[in-house]
Amino acid sequence: MQQFLMLIGRNGVLLLIGIIFFVYSYKNSVKLFQWIEDQTYGTKDFIMKKLEFLHIHIKEQFVVIGLLVVAFGIPLIILGIFILLGNFIFGAVLAILVGVAGWKIPRPLMNYLVAKRIEKYQAQLVDGLNLLTNGIRAGLSLPQGLAMVVAEMPPPISQEYNIILQQSRIGSPLEECFEDLVKRVPTEDNQMFVSSINILRETGGNLAETFDTIVSVIRERIRLQQKINTATAQGVLQGFTIFCMPFVMGAIFFVSDPKSMGPMFTHPLGIVILIVALGLDLIGGYFIMKVVKIKV
Repeated sequence: MQQFLMLIGRNGVLLLIGIIFFVYSYKNSVKLFQWIEDQTYGTKDFIMKKLEFLHIHIKEQFVVIGLLVVAFGIPLIILGIFILLGNFIFGAVLAILVGVAGWKIPRPLMNYLVAKRIEKYQAQLVDGLNLLTNGIRAGLSLPQGLAMVVAEMPPPISQEYNIILQQSRIGSPLEECFEDLVKRVPTEDNQMFVSSINILRETGGNLAETFDTIVSVIRERIRLQQKINTATAQGVLQGFTIFCMPFVMGAIFFVSDPKSMGPMFTHPLGIVILIVALGLDLIGGYFIMKVVKIKV
């Protein structure tokens, strides 16, 4: 009788938990399905949009296959290897971590590639504006000056200006084409460049002199950013050293005394400590980089 009551009580608790979970899921079903869509189709659409901006042409099915491989395929391979080695617990934990990382990394990775492209565009902007200024002084119109920049400059600035020319050829107003450029490359210098063009095309003025002023402002900002990078270089190096120190110490201990480090990868408590230490190290590295990174 006592065992029967205990069984009913246990099943009642599980049933109560199930009811609570169902009610919560039902009440938040819209948000839940939106989250699922964002984490699946949303990630794929996000990657395709960023690839289009990067001018990288990959078929959509290949992107889906890649996401499935990094989120599920690689973790399953890791789990299978550790099962064959007789260490299921560590393999399962590592597979889960790799799976979560594979699920979450694509978006930050694409944002990083986009940021690098924007930085490269920013570095080419001074030379591009100088070339555009010389073309306007030589008597070329603004579209002709843009075509000269497209012909003479390397990507990405040539690709972005070529998009402006293509949009203009199919009938889009030049002001809208430049506004689309700001949406694709949302930097302060680009906003200043586009705003000056749109204002001067409406009110009249000397584009060449305005571009010279913009170039001077951009050069001064670059010079100031280089000074800041030089001043914070030591902090970046110290942060990187502190971030790598636990990994280096762990490798030294593992090489010098493997038996003492064995429980860290096999015992459940050791695995928990390892995960917590790794998480704290990542959080510390993130905040260090936030502190030493100064935006002008």
